[in-house]
Amino acid sequence: MEVIQGLASTGTAGNRPVPSVTDVLESLASVPVAGDSTGMIDQLQELEDLKAAAAAKQARIAVAYGLARRQEQAAAGVPADEVRAGVGAEIALARRESPSRGSRLLGLAKALVTEMPHTLAALESGQLNEWRATLVVKETACLSAADRAAVDEELAADTGTLAGAGDRAITGAVRAAAYRRDPHSIARRASHAVSERTVSLRPAPDTMAYLTALVPVAQGVAAYTALTRHADALKSSGDERPKGAIMADALVERVTGTPGGINGVEIQLVMTDRTLFHGDSEPARLTGYGVVPGSWARKAVMGAFGPEPAGRETATPESAGFKVWLRRLYTAPTDGDLVAMDSKARIFPPGLRRFIQIRDDTCRTPYCDAPIRHHDHIIPWHNDGPTTSRNGQGLCEACNHTKEAPGWSAKPLPGPRHSVELRTPTGHTYRSTAPPLPGTALPMAAKHSVQVLGRVAPRNLSSQRRRVLIPSGGLAH
Repeated sequence: MEVIQGLASTGTAGNRPVPSVTDVLESLASVPVAGDSTGMIDQLQELEDLKAAAAAKQARIAVAYGLARRQEQAAAGVPADEVRAGVGAEIALARRESPSRGSRLLGLAKALVTEMPHTLAALESGQLNEWRATLVVKETACLSAADRAAVDEELAADTGTLAGAGDRAITGAVRAAAYRRDPHSIARRASHAVSERTVSLRPAPDTMAYLTALVPVAQGVAAYTALTRHADALKSSGDERPKGAIMADALVERVTGTPGGINGVEIQLVMTDRTLFHGDSEPARLTGYGVVPGSWARKAVMGAFGPEPAGRETATPESAGFKVWLRRLYTAPTDGDLVAMDSKARIFPPGLRRFIQIRDDTCRTPYCDAPIRHHDHIIPWHNDGPTTSRNGQGLCEACNHTKEAPGWSAKPLPGPRHSVELRTPTGHTYRSTAPPLPGTALPMAAKHSVQVLGRVAPRNLSSQRRRVLIPSGGLAH
């Protein structure tokens, strides 16, 4: 517990200097694991308290840093909005988080430090962890500062409201307290939430994906009920698929209007020629998803996508209706850096954008996995930065805007694969290296990988055929 008190301290203890964070880390590293089971559980509890105290200290530091930066930049005449976005991104990078989360981290810190001292105290003492403190702040976001402070006092740790409470219990208690203070604000927030309905896609294990819809509760219940009834009807008629699988297949088919759900879409698979032609086990990469098994990638090229409903034959290349073509991607044999690709069908600048998209895969800012939305000049064009693959990188929209804020800069670096150094206004640097293409981790890697692009043809079976275009010179085996 002495370590925890030292981390949370902001003053001095007698004539002793305040310990630095490095001192705390060194002290923690020197603590041995307890020799008995009771002691081990005690240590786990104390370490959880330590994590909560560290989160509280981070909040205090973030608010102090934000204030200092605003004062510095205000004196320099920088607009407040630009300062706020840049500060949030700096805090996120320092915490090894995506820069897009920066504003939320800074907003959480401000709310705790300036408006919710009881919640901050509960975090410092370990009665709340950082996530549960975030829930308290989130559920009071629509209140005025005075009402938020009142809710904070009502739910203070010494009242016992939060003792032993889980996420749902804490959320319910805060919502109830907020509603008592200002029911109209809660109603307005609910009305506004309808405008935030959306659909998102994120990778899941084993070449699966989570397709998530945020919709009003009535619509969500209605959609789920319809899928459930459909699945129950098919199960009663002898369908052997699991009920959940029937519901998932029906959802995709109703949205796309196509059995199997694949129609008029383009996929991009990057794999080695060994994986494509020789059954090698080296994984492939599916743009927008990530790493996939080589066997799955080969089946995808042949048109055998996804699970087939019971009793339905597996699709063949002739019946799947795919048009497939190949584009060679040349990589350095030592480090796997993407150095060129076939110029066939390449029209500048779209060809260069495709090159960057394949090489970078996701936003190049450290800790950010967002999809690429902007193709950015690392050294800005207005600073004579060339429009080349070396000076180009893929960024999400938020990170590209942050990079243009005062005091931020970036430059390409020599080294294995394509590397970029990002420098923040405080002089801290963060390095980003393009992910390795499939096959580069293997010894004696081939000189190039193969990108397989597939687009589903119209479903007129009489006119379907699979087309493979191999650029002049063929493919090295």
